[in-house]
Amino acid sequence: MLATNRETHRRIFVQAWRKAANDEPLEPVEAQIVSVIRQHPEYQPMLESGEQIVDKDFSAETGQANPFFHMGLHIAVHEQLSIDRPAGIRTLFQALRKHCPDAHTAEHRIMECLAQALWAAQQGHQGFDETTYLDCIRRAT
Repeated sequence: MLATNRETHRRIFVQAWRKAANDEPLEPVEAQIVSVIRQHPEYQPMLESGEQIVDKDFSAETGQANPFFHMGLHIAVHEQLSIDRPAGIRTLFQALRKHCPDAHTAEHRIMECLAQALWAAQQGHQGFDETTYLDCIRRAT
């Protein structure tokens, strides 16, 4: 995605948010990150804490969703939609939008499918199954 290790990946989010807060010019990827952060005000104070969030562990067992994973999924979906890869995802998104109050909600439905597909690939030690992923999105419509 944006970096090969957790700390670097997280610092990109923290730095993009800091730059936006200081009205500094943003690189295109930073602008995309800031757009996602603005849709998630619940994550903004955490990002403003700077370096201390970089090493934080988030555990589903304690009910802590990982905001970096969540925002990263948004960015992954944005990228998939921009290049229509896997082929047909843009059309499925447009169909899904007809059943959702806004694009953000539609993205969340796709993100659920993406997270499932990533988990299945990881658990099965296999490649990403685009067909299953797209079928999940079809069912979400």
